[in-house]
Amino acid sequence: RGAPRSQPWLEPDVNDRLEELAGEGAEAVVVVPHGFVSDHMEVKYDLDNEALETAGKLGIAFERALSPGTHPRFVRMVRELVQERAEGAEPSGLSGLPSCHTCAEDCCLQKR
Repeated sequence: RGAPRSQPWLEPDVNDRLEELAGEGAEAVVVVPHGFVSDHMEVKYDLDNEALETAGKLGIAFERALSPGTHPRFVRMVRELVQERAEGAEPSGLSGLPSCHTCAEDCCLQKR
């Protein structure tokens, strides 16, 4: 919670969302910190302490998925992506969605 609320990637706050879910009748949640590669202190404190406590007060069962960290399959995937990019190889994506490899130069993804 140390960063300003004006940064949209910080929303919704997990505790606020838990309250919304409780109001919608949710009995259990699995929280996935998909924006993080490792279980650093922000993840451990915000989720494993604050969110767990909030869920408990709301009567919601709570579990958190682990970050991929150094799992061999995740490390292999990152290595393959870096190697693919370094070699200028055609990307081996999982879907037909556009990527920065296939977008036109004036695409919004290129301007980021």
